[in-house]
Amino acid sequence: MPAIPFTFEGYNGTALAALLEKPDGKVRATALFAHCFTCSKDILAARLIAKTLLGAGIAVLRFDFTGLGQSMGEFANTNFTSNINDLRLAAKALESQLTAPSMLIGHSLGGAAVLAAAKHISSAKAVVTIGAPSDPAHVLHNMQSAICDIEKSGEAEVTLAGRSFRVQKHFLEDVRTRNLDADIAGLKRALLVMHAPADRIVGVENAAHMFSRAKHPKSYISLDTADHLLSSPADARYAANVIAAWSDRYI
Repeated sequence: MPAIPFTFEGYNGTALAALLEKPDGKVRATALFAHCFTCSKDILAARLIAKTLLGAGIAVLRFDFTGLGQSMGEFANTNFTSNINDLRLAAKALESQLTAPSMLIGHSLGGAAVLAAAKHISSAKAVVTIGAPSDPAHVLHNMQSAICDIEKSGEAEVTLAGRSFRVQKHFLEDVRTRNLDADIAGLKRALLVMHAPADRIVGVENAAHMFSRAKHPKSYISLDTADHLLSSPADARYAANVIAAWSDRYI
């Protein structure tokens, strides 16, 4: 079935770009996918995971956070809290288009965001993190050289994955004050933590921390030799197949 592009209103009223993909047959469940930091809904891993889940009867909504991809707004005005609010609105948008999400999937910082947003999305019965940091402030490792300038001037240009982004001081303050331990311990949903042991961007100790804080039902899957972005199609498909099989018990 052709993907359905549409827009919905983000946390600050700007239009966010979304893509809803539905299986050809019966829709068994719906998933909301949160992409990685400064990525977009169209990153290879997101596209392949969505395509693979369709084969298991799971509809997937992917969207671009404010200021990224095809979404409107300024990235400089966003932070971790705004990502959580965008996710809450995305869940409502999915409900208006099809049905409320029964599963939340987050990649990298998107994984941290779904952990924090889950308590606001009552329909979600399962949460999946892929290469996610246990502490949102971990993302600051990617901009260490610019932090002094941001704190001194209030903002600075930061190069991330070869692209330039304007980061403001409120972003630093927001991630530094966030602690996910209570969100993880009080998740009250099935949790699947997926991480590659050799992830060079977000160390596997983050997965261990999340898993130790979480209550059952919880599961951990090693992504073996995959890189942080799941840039190998085989790794992305493997992750999706595991998600589909694991989630069958819960959704």
